[in-house]
Amino acid sequence: MIGSLPATPIEWARKACDSLMDTYQAGELPPAHRWHYHQGVFLCGMELLWSASGDGRYLTYIQEYVDDLVDEHGNLYFARDELDAVQAGLLLFTLHERTGLAKYKTAADKLRNLLRTVNRTAEGGYWHKDKYPYQMWLDGLYMAGVFSLKYADAYGEPELRQAVLHQERLMRKYMRDEATGLLYHAWDESRHMPWADPQTGCSPEFWSRSLGWYGLALAQFLTLLPEEEPGRAELAAALGEFVQALIRYQDKESGLWYQVVDKGNEPDNWLETSGSCLFVYTIAKTVKLGLALDEAEAAAAARKGYEGLIEVLQEDEQGRLILPDICIGTSAGDYENYVTRPKVSNDLHGVGALVMACVEMESLYEMQEVQEVRE
Repeated sequence: MIGSLPATPIEWARKACDSLMDTYQAGELPPAHRWHYHQGVFLCGMELLWSASGDGRYLTYIQEYVDDLVDEHGNLYFARDELDAVQAGLLLFTLHERTGLAKYKTAADKLRNLLRTVNRTAEGGYWHKDKYPYQMWLDGLYMAGVFSLKYADAYGEPELRQAVLHQERLMRKYMRDEATGLLYHAWDESRHMPWADPQTGCSPEFWSRSLGWYGLALAQFLTLLPEEEPGRAELAAALGEFVQALIRYQDKESGLWYQVVDKGNEPDNWLETSGSCLFVYTIAKTVKLGLALDEAEAAAAARKGYEGLIEVLQEDEQGRLILPDICIGTSAGDYENYVTRPKVSNDLHGVGALVMACVEMESLYEMQEVQEVRE
C-alpha cells in the first residue's frame, strides 16, 4: 500500500502514466519496438487520461510510440494472422484527426484489411489467431471490435457495425453459461483442443482478464454505436446482465476478483488485478450509461473495487507506482493452467486497465456529485 497523500482517481491515473513514462521512452515500452496490444492497451488508457485532463504530454508520448513503428508512407510491421495485432490501431484515429497526416489512415487501412482475410468459423466468427484454429476467444472481441467501430465512424464503413455485433452474438451463443451469467474464455468449433468440452466446445473456466476484455468491449461498443443501430438494445441488455453477474462474484473483503472468477473458495486461487481493473471500468461505465440493473448496487461495487485496487498499489524507491499481481499472457486451459500462471508487476495491459478504471471512476464520481446537488 502507498501511505502518501490521498488522491483522486484522475491523480492515480496520472501517477500510473507518469511512472511508466519515467521508466521507458515510448518506443521502449515492452516488448520494445513492437506493434503489440500490451502497449496499445496502456496507451489507450493514456489517451483516455489525455482526453479527460487535456495534458498534451500524454498525446505526444502516444505519437512517439506510433511514429517509432509507422513510417511516413503508413507502412508498419504487424502480425497478419491474429486479432491482437488490430488493437494498437486504436491509437491511429486521434492522431489522424489532429494531424491530418495520411500515414495514420494508411496504417489503419492495413489493419482493417486484416479483418478481410482472417480465418472464420462456419458462422463467420473470427479465429483468434491462425495458430489457434477454429477458436474464438473473448479477448478478440475487444482486440478487433472497438477498432472496427471507430473505423466505421471515422472512414464511413457503417457495415462494420453489424459485423462487430455478429461477433458478440456468436460469443454469447456459444460461450455464455446460463447458470452464472459469465462467459468461458474460449470456444473451439472443432472440439479438437484438449480443453474443449466435447458437447459445447467451450474451455472449462471463467478467466478474469478474458471476461474483462469482454466487458470493456461491450461498454465501449455502447458508447460508439448509434442509438438507432439494430442490435444495440440487445447489446445493452447483455451488458446489464453481465455486470450483475460480475458483482455476484466480487470478493466482499478486498473488492477485487479472483483469477478464476467463480472459484474464490479454492485455496490456490488468487486475487488478480488486471481483470479487477477491467471490471471496475466496465461496471462504472455501465452505471454512467444508465444500463445497470441495480444502479446503486453497481455504483457501490465499482467504488469497492476501485478502493481495493488503490489498497494494493505500491511504490518503488523512486516513488513510481507499482501495480502487482497481474497474470501474464495466458492461453485457454483448465483450472490448473490459470492458477499456476506467473504473477508480474506493471505489465502494460494491467497498468493500462488501471488507468482506464481510474479515469472512469473519476467521471462516475463527478456524475454522482452532480446528482447529489440536484437532489
